[in-house]
Amino acid sequence: MSDMNKIKEVLEARGVSQTELADRLGKSFNMVNLYATNKVQPPISVLYQIADILNIDVRDLLVPNQIKEQAPHGEKRG
Repeated sequence: MSDMNKIKEVLEARGVSQTELADRLGKSFNMVNLYATNKVQPPISVLYQIADILNIDVRDLLVPNQIKEQAPHGEKRG
């Protein structure tokens, strides 16, 4: 699975442990670890809580989508 969020990176940059985040979210360490290692994606409501706790924009927790440009239906690129 490719990385979908940057929770672990942001936690390290902010000096916040996964244990502290788990306590502040009211979640288990194991669940936060699953989020931080991209094994489970947190619901959007939890992403907003994490962003609030870390005092950052929720978009800073997300990895940009790498969508290839596609031609409109029925057209060929080339």
